[in-house]
Amino acid sequence: MNVRVTLPLHLRRLAKVDGSEVTVEVQGDLTIRTVLDALESKYPTLKGTTRDHVTKQRRSLVRFFANGEDFSNEEIDTKLPDSVARGEKPFMVVGSIAGG
Repeated sequence: MNVRVTLPLHLRRLAKVDGSEVTVEVQGDLTIRTVLDALESKYPTLKGTTRDHVTKQRRSLVRFFANGEDFSNEEIDTKLPDSVARGEKPFMVVGSIAGG
């Protein structure tokens, strides 16, 4: 299935894409893992930017949203909403803003 993914500016520049949204082909169940696997497969320069290379855990300054819900602290194999699978809503990768 084709899944829409929105990326923050710094990841769009790294992936060398125009526009805030890309489309990736996801095989099997629609989970956080399968979307990120597809994203990293299509855009190899993004490997390690959203999750750790070894543990596959989300990077601390990256958040994941789908259908208006925060999936950032969910398990990597959590299924995503049907609205994302149908292409109605994107899977959003958001860069956290830290300040002091």
